[in-house]
Amino acid sequence: MEAERLARAALTRVVEPGDERAGAWLRRVGAVELLRVLRTEDGAAERLPGMTAVRLEGYRLRAAATDPARDLAAVAALGGRLVCPGDREWPTQLDDLGDARPVALWVRGRPDLRLWALRSVAVVGARACTPYGAHMAATLGAGLAERGWVVVSGAAFGVDGAAHRGVLAVGGATAAVLACGVDVPYPRGHAELIGRVARQGLVVAELPPGGHPTRARFVLRNRVIAALTRGTVVVEAEYRSGSLVTARQAQRLGRFVMGVPGPATSGLSAGVHELLRGEGVLVTEASEVAELIGEIGDLAPDRRGPVLPRDRLDPIAARVLDALPYDGLTRIRELARGAGASADETLGRLYELHSLGFVEREGDGWRLTRSSPRDRAVRRGGS
Repeated sequence: MEAERLARAALTRVVEPGDERAGAWLRRVGAVELLRVLRTEDGAAERLPGMTAVRLEGYRLRAAATDPARDLAAVAALGGRLVCPGDREWPTQLDDLGDARPVALWVRGRPDLRLWALRSVAVVGARACTPYGAHMAATLGAGLAERGWVVVSGAAFGVDGAAHRGVLAVGGATAAVLACGVDVPYPRGHAELIGRVARQGLVVAELPPGGHPTRARFVLRNRVIAALTRGTVVVEAEYRSGSLVTARQAQRLGRFVMGVPGPATSGLSAGVHELLRGEGVLVTEASEVAELIGEIGDLAPDRRGPVLPRDRLDPIAARVLDALPYDGLTRIRELARGAGASADETLGRLYELHSLGFVEREGDGWRLTRSSPRDRAVRRGGS
């Protein structure tokens, strides 16, 4: 088992994240044998289908420079560890990635990655987000954390950082999945934030200590975020966005995909709106996310407008009120005809409406009071 762990630690320096060809070889021959073949070139053509001389040379250059014991010691000095498939802490939902599954994961932080992943949701979005996007991400992060959910994101500027900060502000659980080593604070401007996440939650990476980010590694990192969580919420995203890559990967894996709508005129919300026209579900707050991805009983509160005084009237009283003209006096017989009620019923309802402040009497006639609730509703454009 120790040989397997050392081999997988070494392979995280040799194999690029998401390399499905290497993943197939790993599944075929195992980590120890794959590393041996890549180091010695012995039996590469026979044992590793699709291996070419050029590709093998690239792997061999990397394999020759590996020192897995040093990497394991480096991450241990940070209070971290290497989590491998088959370990008790390995989140088995990552196996849904097939041959694109991570070789292993480098982890900083004390919580159990597998247990946290069981009740986790990703909140992702634009780096150059608007104040609205930052507010929604932070609010969602805090609300989900208060409901016992682990919020996973990528520690990038914009929506990612706002989601992490929202969770940290309420003392909740959050995990950052990086496109570099767990000891590399990237972006540099988020060094303090990543440190806080490592102390309060988890920092996770496929790359070994010292690994640097590249454009391709950012894109491939998103598949881990999608697979690790039960659902992905996109707050703001343009048509071409890494956040939409995460959402589409989540869709392919059968995870829930959600989007927070923005202004129809905002280019930063255009990608989210396109997502919502397809398989995405519109959400506006944490309770709606929890209702979609949670267990039975995680229900969002019913949405309804304010209750107006008129809403409490019985049907006949409402018809009598509607029969009163906006201006002027009306007699009982005319009101009864307009309301479709008898004169006695109409008179009884008028006294009820009078006690509620809707109408007033003048001689034998009745009219709306100048401050009638119906009058105010009409002025606001209501009914």
